[in-house]
Amino acid sequence: AAQAAAAAAPAAEVDLSNVNQTVLSIILGGGAGTRLYPLTKKRAKPAVPLGANYRLIDIPVSNCINSNINKMYCLTQFNSASLNRHLSQAYSSYMTSAGSYDKRGFVEVLAAQQSPTNPEWFQGTADAVRQYLWLFEEAMRDGVEDFLILSGDHLYRMDYREFVAAHRRADADITIACLPCDEERASAFGLMKIDGQGRVMEFAEKPQGDALKAMQVDTTVLGLDAQRAQEMPYIASMGIYVFKASAMVDLLNKQFPGADDFGSEVIPGANSLGMHVQAHLFDGYWEDIGTVKAFFNSNLALTDPNNPNFSFYDKDAPIYTMSRFLPPSKMIDCEVSRSIIGDGCVIRQGSRVHHSVLGVRSLIGTGCTIDDTLVMGADYYETMEECELLPGCVPIGIGSNSVLKNCIVDKNARIGSDVHIVNREGVVEANREEEGYIIKDGITVIIKDAVIPNGTRI
Repeated sequence: AAQAAAAAAPAAEVDLSNVNQTVLSIILGGGAGTRLYPLTKKRAKPAVPLGANYRLIDIPVSNCINSNINKMYCLTQFNSASLNRHLSQAYSSYMTSAGSYDKRGFVEVLAAQQSPTNPEWFQGTADAVRQYLWLFEEAMRDGVEDFLILSGDHLYRMDYREFVAAHRRADADITIACLPCDEERASAFGLMKIDGQGRVMEFAEKPQGDALKAMQVDTTVLGLDAQRAQEMPYIASMGIYVFKASAMVDLLNKQFPGADDFGSEVIPGANSLGMHVQAHLFDGYWEDIGTVKAFFNSNLALTDPNNPNFSFYDKDAPIYTMSRFLPPSKMIDCEVSRSIIGDGCVIRQGSRVHHSVLGVRSLIGTGCTIDDTLVMGADYYETMEECELLPGCVPIGIGSNSVLKNCIVDKNARIGSDVHIVNREGVVEANREEEGYIIKDGITVIIKDAVIPNGTRI
């Protein structure tokens, strides 16, 4: 109990008043985004739209702002105009008002680039950070003591100050945020074994059977109450870390110059070198939304009327995004139930929308039926004159009398009238990119800018 009390002790003895100067956040935007393809076909993964009004990158950036951490770099595999535009328009005001010139915050995108010393793409999380280590070392000269490594495809709300405080209190080289979990979920994660002080002693990547049983730990050490510790005897890495800045430079440049990945190579390696690797418990909602199925389910789960797992609204820790100054949505004699409607949408008469999420500027024609569907909306409104310049003129949005079920419609898609996208044959996987769609895990994904002609049946 004394150990648990020590682990859960208040952060008072660690000075966190200067985290905006001493912590640099590095958001890993994911590789080429193959797990989320085709949503990543024309954009970097962090720019994928989420929850009607937001993008994936808004989650870690908002968590940082709410934690008073205002120095942020986002590493992406390739440059993305939509991501750069979003960050510069959404966060410039938060950053420039953060204090005097020398304390000013920033959110910047660092895309993989070829250089004389490194002609390759990012090979993994550690390699991505290594390629820009020269830049992060400059930040160390300006007073940065710790690097906060975050992932760009997780849905959760977290105060990183507690995480940094636990790291500094333990005087750890690396602290790993971990999630308590039961046996059913545990085998899908990288698990850790800890001692009585929460120090990590052993790692196992997605263990099964007896190897899984061997990874059970006493989670009360990290502050979980006895009953929940019994229900959840495993701790899984969330892929979120705090590194002592000097330890990171040493590990990436000297100890493991060829290691590509943090989770499977650098951190277990640091542990075997005898460096202090600490676990920090995060006991809240957290979801990896890096696959089409998980992304789809998490978006639709936001519509739960009684108890949504995650809410974008929290007055003390809001999720920020770009101000688009769009008009309120219009619903003309239609039926909408258990759904989330973004800004600037129009739903016309006779249409029925159930258990769906409609993103900004979604236009739904008359007599449509939309069930269990994520419509991402559009980047602009189009006049009929503009549409008529296109061959066939299928307007942006969803045409009249169309039926959509269990699908994702990416931005600026043009779905004609009397189109049925219901996956009649129950296909699980199909690549019909030339026809404008892909089916993944049974979910039909209409590709960005696709044109689906009138009367199509999918």
